[in-house]
Amino acid sequence: MAGALALATGLAAPAYAQASTSTAIPAPASVRYDTPAVHATAAYLMDASTGKVLFTKDADNRLPIASITKTMTAYVVLKTAKPTDLVEIRREDVQYAEDGGGTTADLRPGDRIPVGELLYGLMLPSGADAAHALARTYGPGVKGFVAKMNATARELGMNDTKYVNADGLPMPGGDGYSTAHDQTVLAAKALQVPLIKQVAGTRFHTLDADDEHRSYSWRNTNRLLGSPGVIGLKTGFTRAAGYTLAFAGERDGRTLVGVLLGESNSARRFDTADALLSWGAARAAA
Repeated sequence: MAGALALATGLAAPAYAQASTSTAIPAPASVRYDTPAVHATAAYLMDASTGKVLFTKDADNRLPIASITKTMTAYVVLKTAKPTDLVEIRREDVQYAEDGGGTTADLRPGDRIPVGELLYGLMLPSGADAAHALARTYGPGVKGFVAKMNATARELGMNDTKYVNADGLPMPGGDGYSTAHDQTVLAAKALQVPLIKQVAGTRFHTLDADDEHRSYSWRNTNRLLGSPGVIGLKTGFTRAAGYTLAFAGERDGRTLVGVLLGESNSARRFDTADALLSWGAARAAA
């Protein structure tokens, strides 16, 4: 009872790959106006097709956002990179994820992986090693890449957002921050990029070995996938941020996008997102 997303704002989206076709959210049996209970610290839901705000809760509060940071990482990479470009994995990429205690895509140093494939390692298992490899390559250097992330945030009007790395892990000098509103704007824009939409909606992806790299298998951490119409977008968790989720769905030509920040219960964020998408679809159709 949820769906995918495609935004209706300004930047042109490059056609990198064909997005998978998603099943529309079933039309509700009756229009319901009872607002779902939202326990997350902050939340935002909008009809991206019209820009109409459907739900908001402390949506302008600056909060840590954990791994939904990687949505911006994918978006910035695809502003310049081609899906066929090869990224060489280095020991420092793997070590970064291990030292930071982040989730990984289990990348192996020496492998040369196409950008289009590495995005699956970034988004599905939420690989901090993949984020570091992409940032290092397309900064150039991680510091340069983070500067590009923040510049892109300003371009999108995300004025309450600050990135400090490409993965959302805690940093000794302080975490980055954003808002439910800003991250919804980003989610909508990112899903205009067909390859990001395709990757975000993939439940399981296998990369066969060839002369450039070994084989990999990645499973998506997003438990919303499989519900009719849902295509993603990104999960996150740190102790400081709690459980976070950027989500999207499609119905009758409408695209609904939302973000939950600061949820204390992992499973409940998916239930809440599912309820918001169903409720939002009914409200938008009324």
